[in-house]
Amino acid sequence: MAEMIINNIEIRPGDDLLIRLNISRLPSGTQIDIPIHVFRSEEPGPVLLLMAGMHGDEVNGIETIRRMIRRRMLQPLRGTILAIPILNIYGFLNFSREVPDGKDVNRSFPGSATGSLASRVAARFTREVLPLVDYGIDFHTGGASRSNFPQIRCELEGEGNEPLAQAFGAPFILDSKLRPGSLRKEASKLGKSIIVYESGESLRLDETSINTGIEGTIRVMHHLGMTDTSVPVSHPPVVCKKTTWIRARRAGLFRSFVKNGQAISRGQQVGTVADPYGYASHPITSPVNGYVIGLNHMPVVNQGDAILHIGVE
Repeated sequence: MAEMIINNIEIRPGDDLLIRLNISRLPSGTQIDIPIHVFRSEEPGPVLLLMAGMHGDEVNGIETIRRMIRRRMLQPLRGTILAIPILNIYGFLNFSREVPDGKDVNRSFPGSATGSLASRVAARFTREVLPLVDYGIDFHTGGASRSNFPQIRCELEGEGNEPLAQAFGAPFILDSKLRPGSLRKEASKLGKSIIVYESGESLRLDETSINTGIEGTIRVMHHLGMTDTSVPVSHPPVVCKKTTWIRARRAGLFRSFVKNGQAISRGQQVGTVADPYGYASHPITSPVNGYVIGLNHMPVVNQGDAILHIGVE
């Protein structure tokens, strides 16, 4: 079996370890470490990364991985699982998407050991963890009061991505291009398949999102031959090759007439934006046939605010 070392700690077959990867210090002098749970089987197999908290306010993924660790669901029969419940410790402590310098870790890869704080977090992960990984699931949620319906995002043309996405079995699969500075783009350069699971809303736990994430992870483990048991998919995923946003044309109070996951038709009224004084209410209609895959729960919107995300089959 290949040698595996993280933070100068050798991980042997059969090991069950918690490794703390030091990143930096708070101004108070408190050390900031990234805890990495390593579950390595005595039998050879792939290395699967499960990571959440890239954005510190996205708690559903954190809770998903926490439950699987707590319930001892991540002991593979073959291969190795690297479970990182929180990558962005700074954002988690501050209920924030970013690190204290205001930068997004997921736009900072591959990073620099002498760069910004976000860049240093990305660089340490890129150097210590990413080379060991074969496949990965990166857990995210919607931001800014927007809730995402359970969905997998990946570049469908990328080698190994679509089988992984289909195995996960979320209700929707979105063909999502690689973004500069993202973990997915850096991983693809190294020939590694990482899919993104998006579900729920930041700073709000959602049981459907969490349970779908747990079941999807079990299915991916089974697909990779890491376990002998799985969970059946209730419905085959809907693959969306295109998505579009409906944005507010006017500022005011937004009311939605549709629910997340719902099928909608072109021309269907999906909500209204009204002025707060009772003078006017303006309908919002869908420009396409598709499915609601993201919904804004903020009742007060400005012109241009994203209020509805539609997946087109």
